[in-house]
Amino acid sequence: MAEVVRMPKMSDTMTEGVIAKWHKKVGDKVNSGDLVAEIETDKATMDFESYQEGTLLYIGPKEGEAVAIDAVIAVLGEEGEDYKALLEGDAAPAAKAEETSKEEAPKEEKKEEKAEESSPAGEQVSAEDLGVTVITMPLLSDTMTEGVIAQWNFKVGDSIKSDDAIADVETDKATMEVTAYAEGTLLYVGVEAGQAAKVNDIIAIVGPAGTDVTPLLNQKPAAKAEAKSEEKKADAPAETSPAPEAAISTSSDSRVKASPLAKKIAKEKGIDLSQVKGSAEGGRIVKKDVENFTPSAAPAAAAASAPAKAAETEAKTVSLPQYIGEERFTEKPVNQMRKTIARRLSESLFTAPHFYLNVSIDMDNAIAARAQINEVAPVKVSFNDIVIKAVAIALKQHPAVNSSWLGDKIRYNEHTNIGVAIAVEDGLLVPVVRFADGKSLSHISAEVKDFAQKAKAKKLQPSDWEGSTFTVSNLGMFGIDDFTSIINSPDGAILSVGAIQQIPVVKNGAVVPGNVMKLSLGCDHRVVDGATGAQFLQTLKGLLEAPIRLLA
Repeated sequence: MAEVVRMPKMSDTMTEGVIAKWHKKVGDKVNSGDLVAEIETDKATMDFESYQEGTLLYIGPKEGEAVAIDAVIAVLGEEGEDYKALLEGDAAPAAKAEETSKEEAPKEEKKEEKAEESSPAGEQVSAEDLGVTVITMPLLSDTMTEGVIAQWNFKVGDSIKSDDAIADVETDKATMEVTAYAEGTLLYVGVEAGQAAKVNDIIAIVGPAGTDVTPLLNQKPAAKAEAKSEEKKADAPAETSPAPEAAISTSSDSRVKASPLAKKIAKEKGIDLSQVKGSAEGGRIVKKDVENFTPSAAPAAAAASAPAKAAETEAKTVSLPQYIGEERFTEKPVNQMRKTIARRLSESLFTAPHFYLNVSIDMDNAIAARAQINEVAPVKVSFNDIVIKAVAIALKQHPAVNSSWLGDKIRYNEHTNIGVAIAVEDGLLVPVVRFADGKSLSHISAEVKDFAQKAKAKKLQPSDWEGSTFTVSNLGMFGIDDFTSIINSPDGAILSVGAIQQIPVVKNGAVVPGNVMKLSLGCDHRVVDGATGAQFLQTLKGLLEAPIRLLA
């Protein structure tokens, strides 16, 4: 008897999956455990194995299409078996929606009639019809929404093998390779090197040499052309619309055409507009002409003398030199990492109710312990490594701080995966030291150093930065005394670590030199209460002030 195969839920946050590649086609025999397809989830691209046996009778979504969880993606049964009755439940709502859409938007259909006439009988052309494979921008990290093509490794016309890395893609985390998973000739490249494409957008097409993929591409809405048209319309007034002209008298009694803004800037800078060449219609001087004007020595002297004489007339007792300044700036496109940092931290700050708890740590014993440890340790241990170890042990005693808000439930993590914030040139990465409570200080130190090298070389992989339960951010090495951080969602808390300061402290009733480090615990009030956070900090303080307990 035929059985439907539905889109599985392959991660806790997955709501839909994209069929990255089918490994079976209609008519193929499928055994239990066979690899049927590759599915892009919100976390990674994963293999989908069949738990059923039979002949593949039907495939629903095509490669590159997104499907909601539990939706039918295939049907397995005996060869020649009628399976259409199984699909009626899913097809009926879709047909009904199409009828409703046609009734509600007759005008839109009329507008599209001409466009449909360009393709035979108005039929939709699929990649399978043409015998080609469409390659889309893959989801290479859990936070990625778009990727930038760093470089193409092949050009149109080149032969491609299924395991070839056709391009390098810059994500918000690292630069990674995109594998073709198809064989044939590279027929089309949709995104130039240096340009961005959203996840699941078409970036290339591979197929038999000489295949015309124009019908397939023409089905895409011409959003880019419309956008460019709108941009041109928007820019046109700035370039062609005549601005109010101002007649300015110069020393030669000639009349100069200039916009009011150009006149204002020229007056502020002491520039004689008769020396400026206008670039607008009719020789009119606009803002950019004044800003780009470089005065020669003689005009500059004349410009300087005129204000000086006016100032001398108005107030003979005050004589200020004329200074001509120039406003300038540089603009750079926002890279993928910075876009993701902006989006995720904004979501965290404006979604999670933050509050902060601060404590000061006496680091005298930690300083002495570190010196002794480094005499015998195979890897030099830093104060940050000591903090990571102490945090992991404290979290085991306070699981409420080692928690995550999941909307309708709270997850209390029993493992301690500590995210370590590492600054890189383009922003910030947070690789994860997994099961830190069970690792030695030397092990943690070596792992963090390795992460830092990979981060700066953009070699970190998704498995390196996923799965944190708590985050440590340390700016002490930059001389920052104390600060607060935004929580790295979905973590329930983040620890900000300041520098060790040498300050006077009171011990046994006497003022003596001391070494103090300030910590700030940022908490998501939905999962961590004030008293809970305070108890965690007290445990952490005890561990850092008596670091021998970390070695027990």
